[in-house]
Amino acid sequence: MGVIPDAALAWRDGIIVWAGPEADLPDRYGQEPAWDAGGHAVIPGLIDCHTHLGFGGWRAGEFADRIRGKSYLEVGREGGGIASTVRDTRRLVAENDGALLKRCRTFARGMLGRGVTTIECKSGYGLDLSTELALLGAYRALAEEGPQRIVPTFLGAHVVAPEYGGDRSGYVDHVVSEMIPGVAERDLARFCDVFVEQGAFSPDEARRILAAAAERGLAAKLHVDQLRDGGGAALAAEVGAVSADHLEFASRTGIDALAAAGVVAVTLPIATLYLNQDPPPARAMIDAGAAVAVATDFNPGTAPSYDLPLALLLACTRQRMTPAEALKGATRYAARAIGCEGEAGALEPGKAADFVVLDAPDIDHWLYHFRTDPPVAVAIAGDIRLGSLPEPR
Repeated sequence: MGVIPDAALAWRDGIIVWAGPEADLPDRYGQEPAWDAGGHAVIPGLIDCHTHLGFGGWRAGEFADRIRGKSYLEVGREGGGIASTVRDTRRLVAENDGALLKRCRTFARGMLGRGVTTIECKSGYGLDLSTELALLGAYRALAEEGPQRIVPTFLGAHVVAPEYGGDRSGYVDHVVSEMIPGVAERDLARFCDVFVEQGAFSPDEARRILAAAAERGLAAKLHVDQLRDGGGAALAAEVGAVSADHLEFASRTGIDALAAAGVVAVTLPIATLYLNQDPPPARAMIDAGAAVAVATDFNPGTAPSYDLPLALLLACTRQRMTPAEALKGATRYAARAIGCEGEAGALEPGKAADFVVLDAPDIDHWLYHFRTDPPVAVAIAGDIRLGSLPEPR
């Protein structure tokens, strides 16, 4: 992690210009206003690199159903799961699309209270062009409002839209010929994601969708190997995806392919907790040389929590990642997973002065002594957006 005791950080116009031991601080910064972090640990702003921020409704009933023994796939076959949220999201947008932005804003502010300064936001709960555009439009509005950095991802290939009656080929045609062009023409997304899984889309369908997206300038992401080993990790390496997410059942061959291709492996420990699954083999991924990120997968069904520090704790306890590895997974590697490595994810010159002051002396203590109260302070581009520090001297 490059920990620096007794450190100093200097920034101008929201960009870091110097970082290092306070004793080495150049004289030219001696007359600048200075804040004292009071001995607390200071970390880069956290990056949640996999969320489904915009949606209507909740699915608390499914939580109880799964406890009683129903599987994820059984819930979906009975009309619940993603299809249920699609109905609620379409209804919310049709009745009052301003309510969608309000919900997104509320969630984002809650995430700020957990130290999250950058959020990747997926669509995927519309599954028709107008609602998908509304979701991505809400993300654009949220980005313009600030303060957090918002990275939008188009996930029209989440599952087959209900009106297609299981006609996957027809729906894939629609995604390729109508939805991707509509999103790209409005410049509403940076990435295109596909859920490759039983009950969703096949590897060949994903290849077709991602090829069409690439022609329109959208980089590839994939939801893969969540419920079984479907060869998704190897597929992500083959298509040059920036990240492969979930990976609970990824094979050793797939893990090696990810590592060799430089694809970021995004693990989602809150989802495995709610689904009572074994976590992804993060230790094997790290040992293979893969960059392992940690995110919440915030969504109304399988990960209804946006608490990224909780995800980091679970990465330590269930995925056997060290606190330093988990934090790197929610900063530097998370930035890489959403194409922001040049502007966020580390406290070093040239990157945004996004930082979090923790009520803890070091990273190990922070995750070991898990608490739900907010950090001492959260800064975005050098401006304190949450909490406070003593008046500058």
